[in-house]
Amino acid sequence: MESSFAIIAEPNRRAILSLLAASERSVGELERELGMPQTSVSKHLRVLREAGFVEPRVEAQRRVYQIRPEPLREVDAWLAPFRRFWEARVDALERHLDRMAQAAKTSAQDSKDSKDNKDAKTSKKGRNR
Repeated sequence: MESSFAIIAEPNRRAILSLLAASERSVGELERELGMPQTSVSKHLRVLREAGFVEPRVEAQRRVYQIRPEPLREVDAWLAPFRRFWEARVDALERHLDRMAQAAKTSAQDSKDSKDNKDAKTSKKGRNR
């Protein structure tokens, strides 16, 4: 049996998993969304099903596939020691974006205050004439 890494190494399987992570779908829906022939979609679904990544459910005349998160635990466990590398960067990015938003807010308020002061001066001049 292939490892979880070998299964998700194939780009079409990752695309199928991404779509199924959003919501369950039939083979026909996956076909249309991926622009792949039915035989290819079915082949990839078979590999994903045999590895435990997806499971079908019969709904009337069609099979609807949904993701099973359990096999992704192997991937998650392997990634765990590496999270600290990107979490620090994501935290730094979040702080940077917060500072940029605050600076933009302050700048917008300063512009508004400046315009209000200018309008007030113009209004006084008009009344003094």
